[in-house]
Amino acid sequence: MPQPPQVFIRGAGGTAFGKHEGSSALDLMAQAASQALASAQIERAQIDGVLCGYATTLPHLMLSTLFCERFGLAPGYAHSMQLGGASGAAMLMAARELVRSGRCRNVLVAAGENRLTGQSRDSSIQTLAQVGDADFEVPNGASVPAYYALMASEYMQRTGVTSADLAEFAVLMRQHAITYPQAQLRTPITVQDVLASKAIASPLSLMDCCPISDGAMALVVSAEPGAHARVLMRGAGQAHRHQHLSAMEDVMRCGASDASSAAMREAGMRIQDFDYLGIYDSFTITLVMLLEEIGFAPRAAAAGRLRAGDFGRDGALPLNTHGGLLSYGHCGVAGGMAHVVEAWRQMSALAGERQLARTPQRAFIHADGGVMSSHVSLVLTRES
Repeated sequence: MPQPPQVFIRGAGGTAFGKHEGSSALDLMAQAASQALASAQIERAQIDGVLCGYATTLPHLMLSTLFCERFGLAPGYAHSMQLGGASGAAMLMAARELVRSGRCRNVLVAAGENRLTGQSRDSSIQTLAQVGDADFEVPNGASVPAYYALMASEYMQRTGVTSADLAEFAVLMRQHAITYPQAQLRTPITVQDVLASKAIASPLSLMDCCPISDGAMALVVSAEPGAHARVLMRGAGQAHRHQHLSAMEDVMRCGASDASSAAMREAGMRIQDFDYLGIYDSFTITLVMLLEEIGFAPRAAAAGRLRAGDFGRDGALPLNTHGGLLSYGHCGVAGGMAHVVEAWRQMSALAGERQLARTPQRAFIHADGGVMSSHVSLVLTRES
């Protein structure tokens, strides 16, 4: 049986995360897309597919075609996607299938949002609360942090993971962000700072939670590699075991292991084969649960690997070297895409002063949407 054609990430771009006063979601998306096309060294006329994430500050029913109109694109295929924080990885997976099928040759994947300056705090809370079940959860007044806190409470009780363990990951993400001028949060913090920060929803404190940001990210998925490096999309997988927290059967199996197993199986790779990680980290508990369920650490041992230096810049598995959602920032769909953009830059040796001493050859990316609801895993390899 003939093998499907190879598909590459050819270019990537993104804005700084934080405040972008006066910039709309479309403005930010255009900035990121312009950078992605420039790095891919292709013209707008060569883009024959466009995938866009949603924007809560611009709830347009046809965001992909609106973006194409404003950005001057006329693709043969356009689509918008809504899968919460997993949307970016899911769009990349879909873009890969479009190229593999021959439908498209160059797909622009873009997302951006001015969630910090373009949306009030109350509006953000109301929007995020709708993740909950309309009959059994939303009427009780919970929002996303409360849902994750409830999940964290059970996970911590069953595994022995502590708040201090979680705090270690907030500190690590900040250490990585300090070296990146485009990151939103760059002030050094300690474990004690995290533990002493304002309570949000017990056991989660302020520094266990990602900030709200303005920003955008974009990538070009292509049938041909770029000039910088041959970064191949070698495997992908999804899993969707529940939507609402009240329907979650077991916090030990949210779907991450199913999606990651599918991606690794397609790529013909195992846990021990990777040398870079981009793992979704909307909250510290998100990061710990994903690392342990996927298998990059045994249960209750993720913090131990961190303290051993494994997830640091010079460790065996550098993790979210841009600072992740916890410190680089989170602006909706583009927040999760930043993990992929950072992986591509590191694998392409384009991270400048932040470039790792060992250029990654095999990266694993994982994103989740909702309350650990939708899971998408990607395997990227640098080909010679």
